[in-house]
Parts: sequence; structure tokens; C-alpha cells
Amino acid sequence: MKGDYRLQPAVTSNTVDGPVVAVILDGIGIGRGDASDGITVSYTPVIDALLAEPLMTTLKAHGAAVGLPTDDDMGNSEVGHNALGAGRIFAQGAKLVGRAIESGDIFRSAAWRQIEERCSSGGTLHLIGLVSDGNVHSHINHLYALLEHCRQTGIGRIRIHGLLDGRDVGQKSALDYFVPLEQRCTELQQAGCDCRIASGGGRMVTTMDRYEADWRIVERGWQAHVLGEARPFPSAVEAIETYYREDPSQTDQYLDSFVVTGDSGPIGTIQDGDAVVCFNFRGDRAIELSRAFEEPDFSEFDRQRVPDVFYAGMMEYDGDAKIPSHFLVEPPVIHGTLGEYLCGSGVTSLALSETQKFGHVTYFWNGNKSGYIDRDLERYVEIESDRLAFDLRPWMKAAEITEQAIDAVASGRYRFIRLNYPNGDMVGHTGVEAAVRIAVETVDLCLGRLLAAVEKAGGIALITADHGNADCMWTEKDGVRSPMVSHTRNPVPLVIKDYGGTKRFAMSNLEQQGLANVAATLCLLLGFEPPPDYEPPLIVQVS
Repeated sequence: MKGDYRLQPAVTSNTVDGPVVAVILDGIGIGRGDASDGITVSYTPVIDALLAEPLMTTLKAHGAAVGLPTDDDMGNSEVGHNALGAGRIFAQGAKLVGRAIESGDIFRSAAWRQIEERCSSGGTLHLIGLVSDGNVHSHINHLYALLEHCRQTGIGRIRIHGLLDGRDVGQKSALDYFVPLEQRCTELQQAGCDCRIASGGGRMVTTMDRYEADWRIVERGWQAHVLGEARPFPSAVEAIETYYREDPSQTDQYLDSFVVTGDSGPIGTIQDGDAVVCFNFRGDRAIELSRAFEEPDFSEFDRQRVPDVFYAGMMEYDGDAKIPSHFLVEPPVIHGTLGEYLCGSGVTSLALSETQKFGHVTYFWNGNKSGYIDRDLERYVEIESDRLAFDLRPWMKAAEITEQAIDAVASGRYRFIRLNYPNGDMVGHTGVEAAVRIAVETVDLCLGRLLAAVEKAGGIALITADHGNADCMWTEKDGVRSPMVSHTRNPVPLVIKDYGGTKRFAMSNLEQQGLANVAATLCLLLGFEPPPDYEPPLIVQVS
């Protein structure tokens, strides 16, 4: 940790007997309050009571408030936790990539020059990433921009390894993206560029694992993209249409991997001398693929064949571990996080979640930095997630998270505890209404147990969310309901429950308030003045 990150005591600082506990109810926003709202239709006595508390407000958790290009962009867990932990708004991946493409800087990068060298020597350019306009992990316009620049500069052979979304966009919308992408490939072929879609698969079963939850996902991607080993089809569109016919209930994110084949077999295996770009800009689901391409002593699965390629990410996905070694766009530089300030001030803390969101309360919260800031003051606890579809076990590991948190509160070892309940988001992405309701009610039940422990310890609880999801389970058009599996642009709650026994705080009632205001708020709750460059706190001290 570099720099002086000591916080000053608040002018009228109050002593807190117990810890300050920040609870992120992942994917639980403030919806319309109708039958589509998974929070409204669920039995949530704890959340209902919290929303009636005097120290309650709502926060913006999407668009410009979390560093995304426009307010049409829904928030996500990455940028949400960045804002929560950083206390300021930083331009995020989508905006940075868009700027780099518009200015042309992306094509002047050292990594792109090496890609051009490989391709000018006969190598193929392979583009791997999520094919949608969800703008959470990638945007198809970025892919089209890469293809157009390749056409203009004469890169002669391109293979696209496209992952199906169905999570940040409609759950069966793959053809909306793959049909025009195949048409664009045809246009490029007519212009003299050999461009084709070579492989793909649903993002939750192919390539895009995170936090090492299930390396088999990455292995299936390696087999399809690199080795050409998956179910064969003459085109990506035919693969998707066939999977739809065979199982109409299956959604894009879970469709099996596939390879496109011609007369001589797979048309796009990755070979020595090629260049590979992962065009996802978000880091968590791109790190493992990057490791598989770059680590010489990789041992997570048998790669069978490791081609000599030049590999680059759209961005640097892990700044501490330097993953990957080469990238096209400089990532946001986030410094002076709340974690750094608390460690600099001697505050003991605990970060806790299950695998699916563990990196969010550590890596993303700490400004896209892996590992401890100060191992003597911090403890990070990961509870291993289940390896199955989330609608099949919607309670996930909420009970285990709660038990660990209650023990931590009672121990008296930590002044600050942060934890994430993933259920509202992970189960919300499935679009299964019964499962969403169970997920929400599970979180409510567990939250009630945790708050009782905070009360017993005389602490303070801050409850919020990083974005919405479960607050809209479906949309309706012309009387037909369609499952809503993406995040929402709804505001999220912010509730402070002070069990200190006296009225010490009141809401600030800021004109504009979002997730970035939470860090300064936590500083005040812990008895410190917030850093001067932080977004202002959501509360003021009244005694």
C-alpha cells in the first residue's frame, strides 16, 4: 500500500460499541411494486421494515453514477462494487473502450502492433468474447469496430469465437446478434477478408467462469476455441437454431458449446503463429481464459495442445497479477479506496461472501486489486458456491454466509465487516419466478438473523445493493410475459440501522446520490472524517 491513507477522527465522533456491518443485497433494487417485482411479491418482513426506517434513502446504481457511458446503461456488480469501495466515480470499461476506439488509440497500442505483425506473417486473428450489446462484459459494437479496422488495414483471416449471452440481454436473443454478425462476415469475405464465426457456446457453460468456481467451463471453451472439439455445425446460426429446437426450454447462457466445420473439419482452431484477443472488457470472467493462454506451468486442466500465440485482452483484467501481459486499452486506475484508508487507520475488517461474489467484496471493492491490502488487519472469507444452475438451489450459501457473519460480529475482532448475499442477482438471472421468490425470502430471513446479532453487539448496519435484478422478474407486451433476466436500471435502497441507542445521524438528502456516496458514509459511521475527494456522505451527525 503506497501513500498516506490515515483518516482523521470525525469532529463530533461517537463511539460505536459494536462493528459497522455493510450488507450488499446483490441484485435487490426498488421495483415497481407490482406482480413483476420479485421483492414485492415475496414475504420480506425484514426488508419491508427496513424500508420504513428514518435513515433510509435510494441510490442511483447505473449509468453515469457508476462510470458507465450513458444512463441507458444498466449497472452491474463490477462497477457497483468499484463505486462502493472507491468513494468516487471512475470511467469504467465500456466508456474507456469506446473512447479508445473513437480516438483510434486502441489501434496505436503496442499490443495491436504485435497483432498486426503476427497477421502479416500469415497468422490468423482470433476474437473471443461475449456477443451481445449488454455492455456489462462486452459490446458487439466493439467487435464490429475491430472487424472494420481489420478490413481497412488488410488483416486477411479472422475467426470469431462467440459466446452467447442470455443474461445481460434477453434470455433467448442470441439470433438477434449472431444473424447480423454472420451477415457481416459474409460482407467481409466479399471484400477479400476471410472472416467467419468458428466456435461458441453459452457463457455459463463455455469459457466465462470466474473466481475459479468451475474450471470445467474454461476447459470446454479451450476445447471448442483452441482444439475445435465440440458438437459440429455448418454455421453458428444453425447451431443456435438446432439447440433451440431440441430443447425449447433451454436459454442462451446454458447452450452447449459448438464448433463450425467445413469439408476439412473445424474452420477455426487456434494454431502456432496466430493472435488471440479476448474482446470482453470486464475482468472477472476473462481472467481464467487469459491464464490458460499465458501461464507456462498452467495445471487447472489438461490443455492437450498449447499453441504459440500472441494473446491480448481488451483490457488488463487484474492489475496486481498483471493478467494478461498484453492488452489494448488501459484500465481505470483506482486508488485511495476505502480499504486502503481503513488499513492506513488501523481498522480491522472482514470481507465475506460465497465464491460467486467473493471477488466483488475483495477485488472489485479494492479497486480491481487482488490480495490483501494489509494481512495483519484484514481477513477475507470465501464460502465455496454450489456448481449447478442457481434456480435449482436458490438459497445458495446465504445461511453459511450468515453464520460466519454472526460469529464475526460476536467475536469483537472486527470494527468493519462487509458481506454480499448473491441470491437476488444470481437467481434473478435465471428468470425462474418461483426460484427468485425463494432467493429473496432466503435473504430476508438471513438478514433478520444477522441484524439481531448486530443489535446485540451494539453495532451499526448499513444495508444497500449494487444494482437491481430480482426487482423485475418479467416484462409484458401485448399481454405476453417474457422473463426478465438482466439487471435493471432501478434505484437501490440504502438503509442505516443504528443500534447505539441514541439518535446520532440524519440523512443528508443530497440532490444527487449514488453508490459512490456509500464509502464516505461508512467513514462517518466508523468515526472518521471522509477523504476530501470522496463523494459526500449520505448522513450528517446530529449528536
